[in-house]
Amino acid sequence: MGCEDGLSSCIIGTVVAGSIFQTLSDFFARYGYWAVFFGVMLENVGVPVPGETVLLFAGFLAYQGKMEIVPAMVTAMAGATLGAGLGFAIGRYGGATLVTRILRTFPRIARQYDGAQKLFLKHGQWAVFAARFITGLRVFAGLLAGVLRMPFPIFLFYTFAGAACWALAIGCVGFVFGSSWSRLVVMLGRLDRIALLAIVACLLIVLLVNLARRKKTV
Repeated sequence: MGCEDGLSSCIIGTVVAGSIFQTLSDFFARYGYWAVFFGVMLENVGVPVPGETVLLFAGFLAYQGKMEIVPAMVTAMAGATLGAGLGFAIGRYGGATLVTRILRTFPRIARQYDGAQKLFLKHGQWAVFAARFITGLRVFAGLLAGVLRMPFPIFLFYTFAGAACWALAIGCVGFVFGSSWSRLVVMLGRLDRIALLAIVACLLIVLLVNLARRKKTV
């Protein structure tokens, strides 16, 4: 959308982009890679913080030469995996009662949790993998897997696989669009489609690997 489509919306968009940029710049200047780690980790524990935006900004800074992209993505993988594991422990040992009690004070988040639970009941471990790419759903992935008592080794495998694919995809998007922060902010609204493409690509890779293994055993 350009300014010709509406002066007020253009001004608002510029102000929002500038505000996000300044906030994240200050945050990264103070904490560096720890900003990536804790931003992503807290989101995966179940705290609704913008972990995805944090990783995008890390990719942006990598393009600007202020951060290394590979360590940033590896840090995000570690944060996502650890955060989801902590969420799993809360769900497993605290149970549905504790989770429901916490969510009761946030009606909107509670409705998202109910929708996420239906997906988990329907798709099982694949929901753990796919949740990583869906805004809002990844906040509940660990909690739900724990509450539904998914075997931890299975959960760990799918959450790490999802974290790896997600960190690579989002980090690369931030890096590719690192020449313009305003363009990157626009990309925030398109990440669900990017996530869907990433899921499809990863599933195709898994399918090809399984087919190759079957051919070897024949």
